[in-house]
Amino acid sequence: MPASLTDWRSLHGNRFDGCRVLITGGAGFIGSHLAEALGALGASIVALDDLSGGSRENLKGIDRVEFVEGSILDRDVLAACTKDCRYVFHQAALGSVPRSIEQPFRYHEVNATGTLNVLEAARLAGVKRVMFAASSSAYGETPVLPKIETMAPDPLSPYAANKAACESLCRAYSKSYGLDTAPLRYFNIFGPRQSPDNAYAAVIAAFAKALLSGRHPAIYGDGEQSRDFTFVHNAVHANLLAARSETKIDGQVINVACGIQISVNELARAMAEGFGRPDLTPVHHPERAGDVKHSVADLSRANAVLGYKPIVDFHTGLRAAMDWYKATLV
Repeated sequence: MPASLTDWRSLHGNRFDGCRVLITGGAGFIGSHLAEALGALGASIVALDDLSGGSRENLKGIDRVEFVEGSILDRDVLAACTKDCRYVFHQAALGSVPRSIEQPFRYHEVNATGTLNVLEAARLAGVKRVMFAASSSAYGETPVLPKIETMAPDPLSPYAANKAACESLCRAYSKSYGLDTAPLRYFNIFGPRQSPDNAYAAVIAAFAKALLSGRHPAIYGDGEQSRDFTFVHNAVHANLLAARSETKIDGQVINVACGIQISVNELARAMAEGFGRPDLTPVHHPERAGDVKHSVADLSRANAVLGYKPIVDFHTGLRAAMDWYKATLV
């Protein structure tokens, strides 16, 4: 991925110079991109990760990072990591809708109880604001598009229910304790460092692995389901805007996306052509339980509250991601 893809200093200036922050899941996909941006912005970073989904390799070459191997279920570790931090970027979670259906208790423990632990540690440490990685899966299957934050949550899976519960916890901590929180509802984040190496890999990572291995990509359903695929730098940008907001966010849920619908069939064609394998057409399998048919975000609140607009469009981001997979998987 070209280093020049996003100039964080031009976007955020010196707002984070000398600032101590905690990133939970800091060695993971999104967490490591946050660490990279905050390192470039002069912050002092504590990256907490149990390495169940992350890797120390993801933090190589990033300045001012203190890596702590540990879990958000360990309150003592969280207390030590949160000490003297101005901001907490809470990215740690178990991902995957299908796996949450298989392991509901484990998902609740890590995602819901873990988030409660993070919020309590932040409260006790006097943190200024907690940014939480919420999920568009909370919207469920409502046919209304685009998805707007005033819609009632309608989770279809334990994972989505966990994320919706965590949004409520964030708001409760803002209202009960005055801890400012910003639940950011991510829509299908993708990009370099997103692992393709498990059965539940996100679709872009899974397609990349299949195509680069000479295999037909698998699509669950007819492929006409659509997503608001969002390059990871947009999620990082939203987190940084939320952290530096001069007004309280107070637990308001905020969509983070590009506001553009892309079908899974369209994605498969673009990636097959981009990898020079248009012959590798998708193989279709039955739909998976808990999957939503269509999803695209309304970004009005993100713009009004944070001044957020996407900084990397879908096609530019997809090229950057594909370049990374070519360099990494081949």
